[in-house]
Parts: sequence; structure tokens; C-alpha cells
Amino acid sequence: MPSDAAPDYDIRAIDTVVNLITPEILKTRPDWTDDFYTSTVKREARVTKGYSYVQTLEMMDTAGIERAFLVAARIGQPGLVGSWALPYETVYEAVKAHPDRFYGLAGIDPTAGMDAVRELERAVKDYGFIGAHGYPHWFELAPDHARWYPIYAKCVELDIPILLQVGQSLIYEPRRPLRSVGRPITFDAVACDFPELKLCGIHIGIPWTDEMIAMAWKHPNVHIIADAHAPKHWPAQFVRYIDSYGQDKVLFGTDFPVLSFERMRSELEALGLRDEPKRKFLRSNAIRLFNLDLPD
Repeated sequence: MPSDAAPDYDIRAIDTVVNLITPEILKTRPDWTDDFYTSTVKREARVTKGYSYVQTLEMMDTAGIERAFLVAARIGQPGLVGSWALPYETVYEAVKAHPDRFYGLAGIDPTAGMDAVRELERAVKDYGFIGAHGYPHWFELAPDHARWYPIYAKCVELDIPILLQVGQSLIYEPRRPLRSVGRPITFDAVACDFPELKLCGIHIGIPWTDEMIAMAWKHPNVHIIADAHAPKHWPAQFVRYIDSYGQDKVLFGTDFPVLSFERMRSELEALGLRDEPKRKFLRSNAIRLFNLDLPD
């Protein structure tokens, strides 16, 4: 697409990774949050004030985004420096307020054992959440660690996808630097052991993008979510993958507020993806993978 062309937002996108940051939620987050958003990922200072549901929806509308999957995040073990959790009930309230726009994803603490399994089941059966979400680096447990396996089994039983961060982790809480345990190659054992599991690697896998592509190419049940990294910085091979033989394996996401909805959408349009792969990426693949009752 020429750089001076008006963006084509005829495709109503589905954003598969969104973090609510209302003013109320921000008050509960750990001290590292503001500096992370403004200094590490270079968002405007306005982000530290938070956004209401209505403001979030207005920004989604501007970017042509119809639906958002809201993460009830589990960030590290309770009691450890920098850790934090967003109650499932908080995301459920947002979904209830705007059921035509929001869905819930249940954050996972793999160290919680069967309590985490039971909590996930309640989130799906009682709250209608449509998937699970995990940060391996926050627990320094790679995706192929045994402590994740009960969660994988429950996801298969519930027929829901699980989203796990892959690639390099950043420094969030300076007093507690975390190891980058999310190498995409660790999906290999998981996909072999759980061929029915809908397994999604979020954050593209940078700097191991080729590994992430290889896992999605090898395993029918492995997908990639292209969030947290601005499209203008995506590796060329990843753009080719979306636009060609990987067009059925990649889903759109922002990781808002890490990236704004509008920036993600405008930079995506500038990539010049072909019409059919772009529709699959922005919408159709999410509808299929998450069993959504929506038109393609």
C-alpha cells in the first residue's frame, strides 16, 4: 500500500491480547508499571493516567478493532517483588459491561498447582472466558516445564487455546531481573505431548522469530500472535510468513497499552499484505481458533 493512501479498515479486527488499564486498575499495579510504559516501551505519559472502558472502546473504534480479548494477568508468584495479579472478576465485569466487544482470558500461575487448574475451569465455565494466558518468564518456568502440564491438560479438556509469551523478556522490576525462558523451541515438546492443545506463542518470539515460525510450520496446533512489537520492526521473514504459507497460523494482537491500537493498525496496513491473508490475520483465524460465533 502506498504510504499516502488512506488506511482500509473495512476489516473489523479482533485484538487477541489487550490489558485493561483503567485508573482503578492502575492504582493496584506495582511500582514498576509507570516507568515500564513510559521509559521502556516509550508510551506517552498519558498512559499512566489510565483509560476507562469507554475510552478504550473509542480507541479501538478509531483503529477499526471490533473485539478485544482482555487478559486477567498473573504476573509472578504472590508475595515476590514486582508480582501482581488482576482478579478474574475485574475482567468479568468489563466483559459483562460490553459483551459485544470484550472477551476474557484467564491468567495462569503455574506454581499454584491444582488450584490454578480449578481456577481456570471456573473462569471458563462460570465467567465465559475463552482462553488461558501465561507469562513463563515471570515464573522462570519454560513452556515445557512439568508445572505447566496440568494447565495444558485442562485447556484440552475445555477446548480453549492457551497464549504463552515467547522470546526475550525485559527488565520489569529492576530489583528482580528475570531470565528469558520462553524460547519458541520449548513449544516442540509441548506440542508433541499435547497434539490437541491450541498453543499460541505471543510476542512473535523475537529474537528467535525463525524458531517460532518453525514451530508453527511443524505443528498443526501451534499458532503465533503478532503483538507487543510494532509492525515496522517485524523481521522480513515474519511478514512473508503472514502473507504466504503461514496465513492460517498467525493472529493479530497489540498487547495494549504496550502498543496503541491505532499505531498497530496503521503500521500493519502499511505492510501491504494481500487481501485474503490480511483478513485471516486480522479476524478469521481468531474466530476459528477461539470458536467465536462471529461472521468472517
